Amino acid sequence: MSRYWPTLFLLASIWGASFAFIKVAVEDIEPAPMMAIRGLVAGIILCGYLAFTLGARPALTELGRNWRPSLVLGAINAALPFWLVAWGEKHIDSSVAGIAQSTVPVFTFLLAMHYLPLERVGVTPLIGVALGFVGVAVLAGFDPTGGWWAVAGTLAIVLSSLSYAAGGIYGQVRVRTIAGPVLATGSMLAGGLILVPLAAFQLPSKTPDAAALGGLLALTVFGTAFAQLILFRMLRLYGSRKLSLVTYLIPGFAIVYGAAFLDEPVSPAALGGLALILAGVALASGAQLLRPRAQEEPA
Repeated sequence: MSRYWPTLFLLASIWGASFAFIKVAVEDIEPAPMMAIRGLVAGIILCGYLAFTLGARPALTELGRNWRPSLVLGAINAALPFWLVAWGEKHIDSSVAGIAQSTVPVFTFLLAMHYLPLERVGVTPLIGVALGFVGVAVLAGFDPTGGWWAVAGTLAIVLSSLSYAAGGIYGQVRVRTIAGPVLATGSMLAGGLILVPLAAFQLPSKTPDAAALGGLLALTVFGTAFAQLILFRMLRLYGSRKLSLVTYLIPGFAIVYGAAFLDEPVSPAALGGLALILAGVALASGAQLLRPRAQEEPA
């Protein structure tokens, strides 16, 4: 466990920075082409990782054999949420986006109630779910500096959280029989390919500036490919429950990065929404995190 917390903080710092990378890149690059490039290039990098660890031919065989689950994950865990986050950040600050996406565990809890076998659900987790949605309402509805577009942008991020939650539930089931890096590679490639037709109609009319290209490069290499490798290593070593604690850390990093590097204000509504959402997440999932695990799924 000596490496657990440093690795968790590393992953949170990378994912927290991803919101800032997107905010910089979306100034010059529309969401669809940006995220198509993100998925395809990250997928190619991960292909290299698979070829290095498994060998080129076995890697291709595994990707071909598991194209169906990769396609599903590419749609609900890459293409759709990637696009929603980028579109949302055209209208809201990166720090607000980071806070809004901390609702992922709330949606995961709701979906797991139906799709995964759980212990009996008590009153406390349901109160946590309700509290999380109150936090979303505070974040989106009070003092939206960008007007209704800011509300729409915030809700787009929340919808991406629902998509990520669905992807997490599906991935948790599929990773029992398919290696995590194979699913990560296949889903990134599939997600990028899904966005290509839409991206073809939104190509930049001029060459994006260095800041936008740098933001996209950092998002692709560090926020996607590198983060995926850390993600599946943590799943293998510590399991999905302990990994889910990263959700508590990401918003703080997003706020710090946004304020320090993008001069984004930290509003009372943002802090109030963050407090309510994280309190809801703690009530909805905290008890499960404290219980010992009988056995972790293989990553």
